[in-house]
Amino acid sequence: MNIHSLGFTAPTSFRYFDTLVDRGAQTYWGFMHATAPGAPVVRPCFHPAMMDEMLSFQATIGREMRAAEPGDLHHVVLGSAASVFNLGGDLECFADCIERGDAATLRDYAEKCMQGVFAFHTGFGANLHTVALVQGDALGGGFEAALSCHTIVAEEGVEMGLPESLFGLFPGMGAYPFLRRRVGGQIAQRLIMSGEILTAERLHAMGVVDVLAPRGGGTEAVRELIRSNRRRPRTWAAVAALRQRAEPITLEELHAGIALWVDSAMALDGRSIKTMRRLVRAQTTRHAVAGTEGAAAAR
Repeated sequence: MNIHSLGFTAPTSFRYFDTLVDRGAQTYWGFMHATAPGAPVVRPCFHPAMMDEMLSFQATIGREMRAAEPGDLHHVVLGSAASVFNLGGDLECFADCIERGDAATLRDYAEKCMQGVFAFHTGFGANLHTVALVQGDALGGGFEAALSCHTIVAEEGVEMGLPESLFGLFPGMGAYPFLRRRVGGQIAQRLIMSGEILTAERLHAMGVVDVLAPRGGGTEAVRELIRSNRRRPRTWAAVAALRQRAEPITLEELHAGIALWVDSAMALDGRSIKTMRRLVRAQTTRHAVAGTEGAAAAR
């Protein structure tokens, strides 16, 4: 996908995160990618450098919108210019921290991830409507990031899931409360425990995915969603506020989740760490070429 062909203005590029603004539609777009100028291709996961850039993106927009006069509904779209949406947490970082016994670094990483998903969940504290545009696979923390947004638009054929149980861990940055909110606790637990990877079609039928778009039609589906919401902004805001009161997800709940996650991660044995490293090698091999091509197309 060539993100600069979409008709947006005012691009701002980080190393691993490109942002654009469509002023006419009052929409901010953020695209993750897997390359940086002069740097090697990395796995399209939430590595620390990408997390820092995403948090900066969120903070900048939040400040701008909180300082603006109240008005029409604004939107933030999280997408990807890589071959996948996102493969989740930085497993290489996890394995290194566990082997070194470095719980502090792992906790700091988890805290940043938690801040990121909570910002999408709360509309950056500025009543923004957040949309995940999933045009490639979203696994682990990538799926959690999508779940944290108010609306998930996914293209047919993409796959999403929480495979952390493969190496004895669980998704600790909000998967359970975000899924519980969408499909109830029983189904949320089943998806986490099974580690099953599901298609967008199945997740749409379950109520996890809000809008199912044809392959290649995700961007237009988001634009249509935004046009629809702009016709009834007060209704959207009221429903969002009622839902938050009825089904709140709090910082305290997310903090408790990451505390359990760090403790569980630090208790993993050598076999689990070997599984993590095998997944890292498989992801690197599978996505190195595709990541290069996807990032080149985005520029």
